[in-house]
Amino acid sequence: MGELASVSEDLIDGYIEVADTTAIDTSRRLAKQEGIFAGFSAGACVASAEQLLQTEHSGATIAVVLADSGMKYLSTDLWD
Repeated sequence: MGELASVSEDLIDGYIEVADTTAIDTSRRLAKQEGIFAGFSAGACVASAEQLLQTEHSGATIAVVLADSGMKYLSTDLWD
């Protein structure tokens, strides 16, 4: 995480990387199944929470903040 120089790494327990295709698929699933019109980063956040639930955190409660809508992605291939 060296690219995040202003972040104090001792405050971070870990991180999960999500592939672009996974973020896109999750964003589309959020719209189709949940009625949540969100963008790429929201898809990545939900996908990472789902991955986390496949670890020793299975059954835990995880809060995810979806800080973007799908509006700015209307001109991209996210909503083709």
